[in-house]
Amino acid sequence: MVITLIEKVYSFLWGDLFQIPLPGGGSVGISLLIILLIPTGIYFTIRTRFLPIRLFPEMVRSLNSKKGKEDGLSNFQTLIVSTATRVGMGNLVGVVAAISAGGAGAVFWMWITALIGSSTAFVEATLAQLHKEKDPLYGGYRGGPAYYIHHYMEEHQGKKKRYSVIAVLFAISGLICWCGISQVISNSVTSSFENAFSIPPIYTTVILVVLAAVIVLRKNATVKVLDVVVPIMAVCYFLITVFLILTNLSSIPGVFSRIFEEALGIRQVAAGGFGAVLMNGVKRGLFSNEAGSGSAPCAAAAAECDLPVKAGLVQALGVFIDTIVICSCTAMIMLLVPQDQIEGLAGMELLQTAMRYHLGEAGVIFIAVMLFLFSFSTFLGILFYARSNVAYLFGDNWVSQTTYKVLALVMLFIGGIAAYTFVWDLGDVGIGLMTIFNTVILYLMGGQALRELKKYEAARKEQKKKN
Repeated sequence: MVITLIEKVYSFLWGDLFQIPLPGGGSVGISLLIILLIPTGIYFTIRTRFLPIRLFPEMVRSLNSKKGKEDGLSNFQTLIVSTATRVGMGNLVGVVAAISAGGAGAVFWMWITALIGSSTAFVEATLAQLHKEKDPLYGGYRGGPAYYIHHYMEEHQGKKKRYSVIAVLFAISGLICWCGISQVISNSVTSSFENAFSIPPIYTTVILVVLAAVIVLRKNATVKVLDVVVPIMAVCYFLITVFLILTNLSSIPGVFSRIFEEALGIRQVAAGGFGAVLMNGVKRGLFSNEAGSGSAPCAAAAAECDLPVKAGLVQALGVFIDTIVICSCTAMIMLLVPQDQIEGLAGMELLQTAMRYHLGEAGVIFIAVMLFLFSFSTFLGILFYARSNVAYLFGDNWVSQTTYKVLALVMLFIGGIAAYTFVWDLGDVGIGLMTIFNTVILYLMGGQALRELKKYEAARKEQKKKN
């Protein structure tokens, strides 16, 4: 009965609520989450006056914001944590799936989705900064949607509360989601290592779980490890892609031509294939950069910066790094391969075949190692997020914090041995519910972030006049 209920909720959140017919036949399926996230992104892009484009230099400058206390986190460190979770399997397997189903044109719609998602990420991160609280266990600050939802309900009802029902539901949804993701992470890593090195899943799983346990069960080791791992993996992946682009320079105009033609071309519309191009690009963009889901604000709240807007600008930059940079790297790796070499392939096999074409067996090994780093950093990142939700639900105590970490490690172990689709669906249900609770509250509270943005820009103008 419980499994049936989860399946129905999953279908409601992720399935197509209705179909929009297209010229030439075919249709576009629209899910509830797309109905929520796309209008939210467009709304805040307009309200912030196209912040991702207009204030891109400010996003980069905000990285220089210094932390004031030793136990606090800088803006850059919180960007590292949120990038760890954004830059995960979705940047590899997810992009491959989007292009396989929607063609090269899906990449264009991923880019568009990232631009509007940046504005949503700005708003939710700024709110997280405005409503953050002191963290007596780990030091520094904590926060996120559970906290700004709680504060909104207190203000709305005019009285102090221990819990808010919607905030509790958000926090529970987040913990369910992150447990589900733990299983997906280990299963993907063990599968790729088995394909690349013929290592039995049990060996990879044990090493993965032990390594994760050593890090997450120590008080503040997570951020220190991510500070090292995330920049290395992102830069390595980017540099390899640049190398492949330079060695295939003559093919680049054709690749970009194909992306734009398939994204906007009359042929795709007439053939009824436009829906697949559009929806696959949009879906991958939305769920890769996490804008609107309420995950990244848990990291943004931990930043110690002089102005809340700076944390918002940094998280908006994180969406750009995830989709415009890293997802595009995967797309280039695939699109620079002759189509006949990868025809009929899908998923990790497709990506490994593409890398084998570029770099031989070394390419297959490289992708396996990258998947390990991307996935491992995602696991560390989601456990950082979980701190805030666990504290909101169970108070400030090490017992609840450690219990959740152990549960996540158990799920990591189970996922490495076998794939349980029920748990995976439960994780998707978790992120779907998080998105619903978070996007609704963003419309109600978004004005606070927009007012902070106006103050910030006015102060910047005044400062420029004096200089």
